[in-house]
Amino acid sequence: MHHTMRRSFNLFLVSVLTFTLTACSLFSGGSNQADVSQLDPLVPREQPQKFSVQEDGNLPKGWSFYRVAPYKKNTAYRLQNYQGRTVLKAESNQSASGLAVKLKPRPSQHLWLKWEWKAVSPLDKANNLDKYADDAPLRVMVAFDGDRSRLTMKDRMVAEMAQIMSGQEMPYATLMYVWSPKGQLEQIKSNPYTDRVKLIAVDIGRENLGQWRQHQRDLTADYIKAYGYAPGNLIGIALMTDTDNTKSQTKAYYGDIELKYRPYLEAKPSQNK
Repeated sequence: MHHTMRRSFNLFLVSVLTFTLTACSLFSGGSNQADVSQLDPLVPREQPQKFSVQEDGNLPKGWSFYRVAPYKKNTAYRLQNYQGRTVLKAESNQSASGLAVKLKPRPSQHLWLKWEWKAVSPLDKANNLDKYADDAPLRVMVAFDGDRSRLTMKDRMVAEMAQIMSGQEMPYATLMYVWSPKGQLEQIKSNPYTDRVKLIAVDIGRENLGQWRQHQRDLTADYIKAYGYAPGNLIGIALMTDTDNTKSQTKAYYGDIELKYRPYLEAKPSQNK
């Protein structure tokens, strides 16, 4: 069973990108090609490593590179001392790639995801409901294992296609929290290719640009809203800043991304900081 869950996370790195299935590619010679080899290997970890405790100017330890498909440039990620603390800076120039943490499987019940992020420029041409314009300044994604007998024929076909493209198995389900260029706050939508990836808009458009936004999400509650039943084990977390579909540029910042069980968090909505 644990072997299956480990294999399931491997295609999380493809599943979180299924929303651009026809437009994505594997690693190409982007300007940060040399940096990619310096990132940590994808091995199971207890927690995502905090950016705030790491050294300015380096690539983040404990995070692994994931690529999208062969003709896309890589988004550049680097730790930076910014406004008095170390955060992760993302710079995307017509690019799409991300960072991921493979987690040791753990129950999702009573588990909260807490993070901060900051967008500094809009992506007015982007639209997360249009597969040809699906870009975002900030995304945080969470992968889950589950009962694959529930999958529809369409989702099985998408999973098979993704496995052919990547050589890895697609996870059962993914929640994708996104700073959506357009749409409604708290809107939950399936990506254009599969119902197994659900987008949740937690920030919208130009509103709150230039501000740190702090989010705390009850993963079980969000999963039930998105899928209609309780989640299986949590198996991974990833982030991505992408501008490949709209051929645009943007810069954004990620603060620490943390998993906490409910006793350690107050049940309150997302807020700015």
